Amino acid sequence: MTFRLKTCLLAAIVIAVFGSSVYADSESDDSGAFVRIRRSEDKEPIALETAIVRFAPADEQNRGVVVDLIGAIHVADKAYYDKLNARFRRYDAVLYELVAREDANVPQPGRAPGSAVGGLQVGMKSLLELDYQLDCVDYSRKNMVHADMSPEEFAQTMKSRNETWLGTFFRIMGRGFAEQAKDPTGSSDWQLLAAFFAEDRAYRLKLALAEQFADLEDQMSMFDGPEGSTIVTERNKKALQVLRRELEGDKKKIAIFYGAGHLADLQRRLEKDFGMKRAETEWLSAWSLVRKETGEKE
Repeated sequence: MTFRLKTCLLAAIVIAVFGSSVYADSESDDSGAFVRIRRSEDKEPIALETAIVRFAPADEQNRGVVVDLIGAIHVADKAYYDKLNARFRRYDAVLYELVAREDANVPQPGRAPGSAVGGLQVGMKSLLELDYQLDCVDYSRKNMVHADMSPEEFAQTMKSRNETWLGTFFRIMGRGFAEQAKDPTGSSDWQLLAAFFAEDRAYRLKLALAEQFADLEDQMSMFDGPEGSTIVTERNKKALQVLRRELEGDKKKIAIFYGAGHLADLQRRLEKDFGMKRAETEWLSAWSLVRKETGEKE
């Protein structure tokens, strides 16, 4: 596997699984992270986890208002989505991401994906033997609020920012040259390639990918230019427009359920534009990294 293929593959996987993300290891300082690997006492990976981070107003004037950033992983264990569905019932409003028209934004389980990214996510579901977010999350509840661009808005914003998918591809290729210098022997390439052809492919791929995500924040920078990007920053702005509307409508307990990679930018904007501060963090297991058949790792 050449570095070009590996870099493009990882970029595709990152955007399909996370949207993008901020990563930490459970042994490191994860106070600013939104995704981490939880490890056993002997340092073996047990689970890939995603954060629920609570924000509260820094002043007393808006006391009682809370905003939870909930990092979405788009393909994950069914139990992860079951826990999210139960939690979503507690909120006055759950703002969710989905590039779709306002008159057709409620996802239906089993519906064919309407985009290349959606098709990639369905492919990752099968490859990793996981479940797909749009098949498992209950978007029909009254407190679920669409908070994303329409396809037309997305395309127009890319055009106005002079962004193209081809330009993104060239940034990815440029990052490949930098990664080659970090791993001149290509060891991580071979680990990923071997996982594809292993008998227990799904299990080995999840292990290999979870470890690759150690540089996830750095890898996701390939999608953003110096002024941000449509795929992250502009969509975040739209989500926060909806947040402001819901707060003005006297909603007190709100969740923003967005791809985990959006959350670092959302955090900065909550702090700067809404005067909020990070209060507490809870972790949910999204991928079990323990072998199913025996309950033990190899």
